[in-house]
Amino acid sequence: MNPGRFKTFFLPGENTRMVIVASLIGVIAGLANICFRTVLEFVHHTIFVPGYAIASQGGWYILLLPLIPISGMVLLIPLAILFPGEIYGYGFTKFLRKVNIRGGSMKFRKNILKIISCSLTIGTGNSAGVEGPIAQVGGALGSMVGKMFKVSGNRTKVYTAAGCAGGVAAMFNAPIAGVFFAAEIVLLGTYEISSFSVLVVSSAIATVVSRSYYGENPAFPIPEFELINPLAEIPLYMILGVIMGLVAGLHIYVFYEIRDRFAALKTNQHIKPIIGAFIIGSSAIFFPQIMGDGYHYIKEVLAGNGVMWVMFILIFLKMLATAVTLGSGGSGGVFAPALFIGAVLGGAYGSVVHQVFPAVTASSGAYAAVGLGAFLAASTHAPITAIFLLFEMTGNHLIIIPIMLTSIIGIAVASRLNPDSIDTVDLTREGIDIHEGREIAIMKSIRVGKVITEEVDFISEDANVNQLLEIFQMAKDSFYFPVIDDTGHMVGIISLQDVKGVLHDKELRLSATVGDICTRNVLTLTPDDNLYTAMTYFDVKGIAEIPVVESPEDQWVVGMLKRRDVVDAYNREVLKKGISERSASIKLT
Repeated sequence: MNPGRFKTFFLPGENTRMVIVASLIGVIAGLANICFRTVLEFVHHTIFVPGYAIASQGGWYILLLPLIPISGMVLLIPLAILFPGEIYGYGFTKFLRKVNIRGGSMKFRKNILKIISCSLTIGTGNSAGVEGPIAQVGGALGSMVGKMFKVSGNRTKVYTAAGCAGGVAAMFNAPIAGVFFAAEIVLLGTYEISSFSVLVVSSAIATVVSRSYYGENPAFPIPEFELINPLAEIPLYMILGVIMGLVAGLHIYVFYEIRDRFAALKTNQHIKPIIGAFIIGSSAIFFPQIMGDGYHYIKEVLAGNGVMWVMFILIFLKMLATAVTLGSGGSGGVFAPALFIGAVLGGAYGSVVHQVFPAVTASSGAYAAVGLGAFLAASTHAPITAIFLLFEMTGNHLIIIPIMLTSIIGIAVASRLNPDSIDTVDLTREGIDIHEGREIAIMKSIRVGKVITEEVDFISEDANVNQLLEIFQMAKDSFYFPVIDDTGHMVGIISLQDVKGVLHDKELRLSATVGDICTRNVLTLTPDDNLYTAMTYFDVKGIAEIPVVESPEDQWVVGMLKRRDVVDAYNREVLKKGISERSASIKLT
């Protein structure tokens, strides 16, 4: 046998190697989930349980309740000082940016910091979830494995998503939901068959690791689901979908409105989380259900034991509590709060319809189960994740039709109110639409200020044509010059094209100044604009250079942006991510 063919026959192919690596990622993600939950339970039983036992004695002891969530935020301060910018706030949007725009490269210490900071936040009763953070931890571990095997940027992105799938699958004991979480939310629906197989393998292996330690119990033991009268109940579930969409739109608005208010608050950044924790603790005196991830109360609601008016109030209190916790600087995710809000909203709705139509409707627990998944879908715009999560937890195919209808209707209504999911609002604010395609997203992620040529040849508006020609002769590769007044501000721009009309008129050549012949209506950019905007200007005007000014109001030139520099910057960024330089460059040139 030919030695080359012999080697090829026995060595694993590319797809086989990916499956092997995915298995390794699944094992690591499953172990990371166990570690995360262990640390969270340690904090919960060390701080929250004894503190809550004291506060529950009644009398003035109840006033001590706010000290429990405050203690967690105080313990975050040393970490925030040692690792500035890596502890406070909701970090899943940054994670999505790294995965989809920056190729998924992450640091190992992020894992440790995320586990500790989220455990201190959630374990002491602040309102947030662990699912987003465990996805980030798993993703960071997947990225590390990619670096270890020195794979391309695009492959690193796939391995990062595989880590996310494994983390979520292990957390919920739901491997299919883990796969679609990574595909819909992390990869934003942009994946190939080979990538999908990696997600499946990692998710399955992580679930096996988790089940070997915790058993096969799902995150929420949902009672047997049934449709009492499909013809009567299906329209009721469709109405529930509309309500879910409306409340999801409100949830997204409230989340970012409160976060913006905390950002504008003029106080020390270490004090803000303490203020948020005080608000949570004070509210918990009356409604302790809002504390932590809320899993305990979700189980009660799913069992049909929720009180209608209490569930109705908790819809809005949990919404506010989550926004306050993460908006003030607490560390955690929005997945569990979305499940909580969906469960109590569905439970409250189910209580009403069951009272009105007792003979043809199921108990409130059935509507809570559907609401749990539907609200998750409406707020994250990830219907398949929600559908399979419910199916895996119930094992009942009858729930599929109600959850499909409520999820899709909920997303449609929520999208009308806000086209962004709760995870992509910040990206849109930055001018990045990662659904537009990877190339556009990359262009929108690079600022003009990082690409401009800062060495600029200026010319005074009072200069004559001969002086201008001398500058053109000395210029190496520039044919556009900003024209400035006596204060140094730009009043126009002049190019070789502008000079051509003067060269053949001897009298005008002797008398005209640069200010007379320059173009006054100038298209400008600022350092904060992105390269996508710049390329749009280049294409519309058919020019090769654009002046970059401090601001539209302050026409102080800080540099010149050349079209070729934009293309070079884009191609460099593309190569970092393992995208084909040839195919990407064709799109731009």
